[in-house]
Amino acid sequence: MKALLLWMLFSTSASLIKAQNAPPSPFDTTMYGRNEMAGHYVNTRGIRLYYETYGTGNPLLIIHGNGGSINNFLYQIPYFAKSYRVILADSRAQGKTIDTGDSLSYEMMTDDLNALLDSLHVDSCNVIGWSDGGINGLLLAIRHPDKVKKLAITGANLWPDTSAIDTWVRNWALHLNDTLAKMPATPAVKRERKLAHLLSYEPHISLAQLHTIQCPTLVIGGDHDVIRPIHTLLIAEHIPKSYLWILPNSGHSTPIVYKDDFNRQVDLFFKTPYRTIEKEARFE
Repeated sequence: MKALLLWMLFSTSASLIKAQNAPPSPFDTTMYGRNEMAGHYVNTRGIRLYYETYGTGNPLLIIHGNGGSINNFLYQIPYFAKSYRVILADSRAQGKTIDTGDSLSYEMMTDDLNALLDSLHVDSCNVIGWSDGGINGLLLAIRHPDKVKKLAITGANLWPDTSAIDTWVRNWALHLNDTLAKMPATPAVKRERKLAHLLSYEPHISLAQLHTIQCPTLVIGGDHDVIRPIHTLLIAEHIPKSYLWILPNSGHSTPIVYKDDFNRQVDLFFKTPYRTIEKEARFE
């Protein structure tokens, strides 16, 4: 099955026809996500977690979204590998990481990533998370605060209702759950059911939990994201050391549509000391 993100992008028959006539997607042909030289498995927490590493320098963990994989960061890996040791994993039940269990949660995936960092002897790192990867990034900073130096998230949400998520997207996700529930329970369908359940019924992160995040955090979203901009603002307002960046004329795919700006600004955030902006500094 297509990744859930692609199901959304190609939801109409017209776009499917266009996609069939288009040249192969770079996400389908890239070496990232299937690079034998960079790829490894680690046995942890009941699964064989697939991961790849690139570059040298300070460690940087990059986390993909729902139904995605390492190759989603086609435009980030070569940029950040020039300055960092880039670590990417296929999250539990996604990509090359097989998980036949009946349940799946963000907390499970977050703890998998923490175990991966432990196996690589990484005591702390910078983190980039997109969509569900942003949720995992927040939870990593909450559950394993020692692991995160700085955190950049885009398109993340704290809870699954329409105060956080666009109404059409919320209804689409619920319909997807209903559709999958009626399909024969093949291994592929069971996997997609777990991922669809996350889209519709998770996460459940409280504002009080956000207040415990001590690392500097760059909170990013598109002004027409599937996550409501007001919810993205809410996240930034409740993290003690945060910056907010809302990209204009942008939906959910900020690391792709705005890849050059995204890479430069996130890199600048990692390399520049966080500053508190208050009192007269607010006039600057």
